[in-house]
Amino acid sequence: MSVQTPVPVRHYLQFTDLSADEYAHVLTRAAEIKRKFKAYEKYHPLADRTLAMIFEKASTRTRVSFEAGMYQLGGSVVHLTTGDSQLGRSEPIEDSARVISRMTDLVMIRTFGQDKIERFASHSRVPVINGLTNEFHPCQILADIFTYIEHRGAIQGKTVAWVGDGNNMANTWLQAAELLGFTVHLSTPSGYEVDQAIAGLSGNANYKIFKDPQEACRGADLVTTDVWTSMGFEAENEARKKAFADWCVNEAMMQVAKPDALFMHCLPAHRGEEVSAEVIDGPQSVVWDEAENRLHVQKALMEFLLLGRVQS
Repeated sequence: MSVQTPVPVRHYLQFTDLSADEYAHVLTRAAEIKRKFKAYEKYHPLADRTLAMIFEKASTRTRVSFEAGMYQLGGSVVHLTTGDSQLGRSEPIEDSARVISRMTDLVMIRTFGQDKIERFASHSRVPVINGLTNEFHPCQILADIFTYIEHRGAIQGKTVAWVGDGNNMANTWLQAAELLGFTVHLSTPSGYEVDQAIAGLSGNANYKIFKDPQEACRGADLVTTDVWTSMGFEAENEARKKAFADWCVNEAMMQVAKPDALFMHCLPAHRGEEVSAEVIDGPQSVVWDEAENRLHVQKALMEFLLLGRVQS
């Protein structure tokens, strides 16, 4: 009986945790894993492996994509909510990490502060994946880039227009641009800018800031946005509605982008707020492919973290 060589523990806490070469591998694997899924080919490389999912922030797409994905890879799932786990409340985060990582093979956490997931990872024996924090959302951007490649080919050298809040999505787009060689046109209302220190950028060569959101969209290959009020900032909702009134992605913005530009949104969306119904339900929108692709890229990511570079 052959014994598999253990893969060194790697965490995926922000987009910069993988190299450009590793992303090329993961994206190639995502395409192959998706092909198998569509062809109903059984593929169970993670048989007998267990994923622990810890949710301090509620989710639809994150839960369904990780849970379904792990089952489709032959593994099993333990689902923990805030009431079940209470990271750092009923016991220190470090203790939870020590215990959970002795009983499972992989941990996905969706929580508030990035510091929580970093503290957990620093005491975990197994890979930890960021399912979303206030600062970063790497799995979503991985899905977005995979979706762009499916529809338009390589993203290197392209222009992505980000219209809206300087939030976790914006931070992660900026990290991806620096790592993979494309440009982000960034337009946020005053007071809601991206904090370059949080994004952890080495410079500003891969992004340009625009006061006018329509100008940010001019010549873009991809236009993308997010809700005006992210989870945890509900108390600011009314103030944000006023501040963001001119940052609704509409048909006029898409018309100044390239003729074949795509529109993306990580969902859930509020039609008439951050995006018009005509855009999100229109011919340039790929939001449903984008949502589905969370499943496929996360399966490739879990395979990579647990098994290393699997070859077809």
